[in-house]
Amino acid sequence: MPRRSRAKIYLLIVLLLFLVVVGSVSYLGWRQSVPRVSATATPVRLLGQRTDLTFRVEAARGNVARAEVRVVQGGRTVVAGKQEGPFGPRAQIVVTIESGALGLREGGAVIELWSRDDFWRPLRFDDRAVLTLPVTIDLTPPRLELLGATQYVSPGGAGLVAFRAEGAAHAEARAGTLAFPSFPLGPPERGARVALIALPWDLQPGTPLGIAARDEAGNVATRGLPVEVRPRRFPHETIEVRDAFLQAKVPELLPQHPPSRPLIEGFLVINREQRRQAEEAKRRIGSTTAEAPLWEGAFLQPRNTKVFANFAETRTYFYQGREIDTQVHFGYDLASTRQSAVPAANKGAVVFAGPLTIYGNTVIVDHGLGLQTLYAHLSHIDVKVGDQVDRGQELGRTGTTGLAIGDHLHYEVLVHGVSVTPLEWWDAKWIRDHIGKPLRAAGLPEIR
Repeated sequence: MPRRSRAKIYLLIVLLLFLVVVGSVSYLGWRQSVPRVSATATPVRLLGQRTDLTFRVEAARGNVARAEVRVVQGGRTVVAGKQEGPFGPRAQIVVTIESGALGLREGGAVIELWSRDDFWRPLRFDDRAVLTLPVTIDLTPPRLELLGATQYVSPGGAGLVAFRAEGAAHAEARAGTLAFPSFPLGPPERGARVALIALPWDLQPGTPLGIAARDEAGNVATRGLPVEVRPRRFPHETIEVRDAFLQAKVPELLPQHPPSRPLIEGFLVINREQRRQAEEAKRRIGSTTAEAPLWEGAFLQPRNTKVFANFAETRTYFYQGREIDTQVHFGYDLASTRQSAVPAANKGAVVFAGPLTIYGNTVIVDHGLGLQTLYAHLSHIDVKVGDQVDRGQELGRTGTTGLAIGDHLHYEVLVHGVSVTPLEWWDAKWIRDHIGKPLRAAGLPEIR
């Protein structure tokens, strides 16, 4: 083979080797240079006795392989949580930091998230801190001081509690799992708060009543209420569902019901699902209220009306002699003449005006502190949302809209969306004893 040809072959081999080496080094260099995991966290400034933290970790290549949360304080490092993967290219890490169990003390600290991916690199280093968060540890719960409370209540009834919650970001009254927000009342320097509390009609004996406060760090303080719960009985009634009623109401309230299906099936959807939707709507509407009392004195019962269906009345429905359903009736049904004027029970602001499933045309008036009244089955409505109304002002006229048999007014009293008996709020003495007395005990101005 000629010398020149051999030289060309050698040159080609050297060039190929060079390309292989350069390519390999470049490839390895690229793998080494790929960014490691990155992380973000929900904003946190304070850690309390028990704090949940959420981290979002993302791998540039490969999967998130491991994550560990550490707390550094005073030169001491403790592991708050560790999770092994792989998790995928993105992971959400939730860690509960229990400060007391970890031996942390009040003061400054740093939270570190250590994490790595499973992407292969020529040189593998140990985990590193991919996120650091300076925080302050606060282990002191709010200070609760009870100032006054209604002395006795009954299922389906209401009461008031006044208290101070020093250092709290949120404070509420509780009846079992139900929470009732509190509002400041009286001179700001006194720091007093009040909450209306409602007992559901079916409150179980022994259900705890209390107040609770939570500070910005998540520390919680609770205290029971020295309240006597007196038993109360509620009536039962049977209702016969007739075909004429079904023919009138099912198309009105459930127009999508197939004509080929029995009307009684549509009635059960209305009586169950639409009733449930109405309860959810009442709770939702009740969550927005004026932070000061708007009402004055006893609530007004419409003139010349007679109660013909009671609060928390358990109704058993029959169709063609067969029991088909059982539901609870909240509020009072008030009978009068047809198309009677419906007066506002007290001063307040209209927060709902329109159709509300089984209630038909409905108005809800907010009286502040979570107290509201509901007026249902109206033939027409004379107010709109946002209107300020006076006690006795006409809201509309009675009718038969919704799931109503005959012209009447369905009237309810609600505390943060929980139905309570209207009878208490019609009674000026009850209001003085159950609302005014705890306010006087707390040294707060009465609601007149």
